[in-house]
Amino acid sequence: MTARYAIYYCPEADAPLTLAAATFLGRDAFDRPVDPRAPLPGLEDLDLDGLTADPRGYGFHATLKAPFELSADRSQDELVQALEAFCQAKAPFAAPIEVSDIGPFIAFRLAAACVEMDQLHRACVTEFEPFRAPLSDADLERRRRARLSPQQDLWLQEFGYPYIFEDFRFHMTLTGSIKDEALRAKVVRALSDRFAPFEGNHKFETLALFKQETRQDPFNVVKISRFAN
Repeated sequence: MTARYAIYYCPEADAPLTLAAATFLGRDAFDRPVDPRAPLPGLEDLDLDGLTADPRGYGFHATLKAPFELSADRSQDELVQALEAFCQAKAPFAAPIEVSDIGPFIAFRLAAACVEMDQLHRACVTEFEPFRAPLSDADLERRRRARLSPQQDLWLQEFGYPYIFEDFRFHMTLTGSIKDEALRAKVVRALSDRFAPFEGNHKFETLALFKQETRQDPFNVVKISRFAN
């Protein structure tokens, strides 16, 4: 199966948040070894390897342009060049982040509305669209199992992903689904304690191109680019 690419936000490779998140997830999207995960007080009986399995495969990130196969008339080198040019036209910005739940999952989320992030998301969705190959019938069918709204189905057809624009919610996922509300609240508290040094104002100044060789492989960073200062 063809490789997939994605435009994600992630901090730089040696940023303390990148290293802490990689240790918690059990994998570094920069393809480096990680330290053993320290136990979470009060959650010693929880299967953290199982709980982090889904986000571990994607690497620590926030989706801005969802995974896509590359158009037949485009190359990875062209995509890397486009990412670098895109970032040179953007300025860094800051916004508060916090550990919270997003539905049944736990993630770093924005603690307040951020116009700059919404604008960045919209630009990523639209400006990298020429690199995206059309979705296969199988991918369309898979996405439509989620009972999309009419607007989401239109976005799926036009941009390859249904949860964009007004439905975009910035999040850097830390866990898989936790359906039990009491347990989820307990894990939120534990992760908020674990990641307390990183909550609060956060500077956004990078974007990364991730690649998945096949649907069975994890996503890894191909290129990370800084915004112009």
